[in-house]
Amino acid sequence: MARRRRSNGSKLFAHDRALGFRYVAGADEAGRGCLAGPLVAGAALFDLERLTVSDVRALGALNDSKQHGAEARATLLPIVLRVAVRVAVVTRCAPGIDTRGLHKTNLEALRTALRRVAVPGTICLSDGFPVGDVGGHETRAIVEGDAKSAAIAAASIVAKVTRDRFMERADVRHPGWEFARHVGYSTPEHREAIRRQGVSPLHRMSFQSTAYQQLALG
Repeated sequence: MARRRRSNGSKLFAHDRALGFRYVAGADEAGRGCLAGPLVAGAALFDLERLTVSDVRALGALNDSKQHGAEARATLLPIVLRVAVRVAVVTRCAPGIDTRGLHKTNLEALRTALRRVAVPGTICLSDGFPVGDVGGHETRAIVEGDAKSAAIAAASIVAKVTRDRFMERADVRHPGWEFARHVGYSTPEHREAIRRQGVSPLHRMSFQSTAYQQLALG
C-alpha cells in the first residue's frame, strides 16, 4: 500500500513541534513593501499539546500567504482563528511609518503582536529577522519562516487577509487609486493613478519611489 503523502500543514506543525515547546507563537507582516496603506502585523499562538489530528488536517493547506490566492486565504482564516489559542493584529498607519521609519515600525509591530499572544513558556518566532525582546520570552528568527513554521504561516494569513480587506474598504473611501486591485503595491496602474491625481492620505511619503518623482511634493 502506498504511503499517504503528508500535507503541507502537517510538515509546518512538525517543524514547530521539533522546537520542543508546548506553546509556539509566530508573527509576520503584510504591506511592508507598499506605497500606500498600513503595515499590518499578525501573530498566532498554538498550543501543541491541545492540537488534534483534526486541527492539523483542517489546516492541511496552510502555507505562506503569498502562495495562496485571495479565496484560499479567506478560507484558511476562520480555521486559523478556531485552531489557534490566541490571535493578534497590530496595524501601523502611513504617517507613523513616515515618522518612525519602515524597519523600526515593522519590528515594533511584530514585537507588539507577539507580546499580545504569548503565554508563559512560549517560544516566539519571526519571519526572516530578529525582532528583539518580546517580554522575556525566547525568540527565534526563521529564514523563510512563513514556508517552514505553522505559527508564522498562520500569522501570515491573518495579516494578509486583514490588510487586503482594509484596502478594499479604502477603495470606497478613496476612489480613483484602485486600492482594491493592487492593495497599495507599486503596480503600473497604481503609478498611473498617482500621476493622474496625486497622492491620497494613505500614501507613504518616506518611500523614495519613482511613482512620486513627477509630483511637486514639498
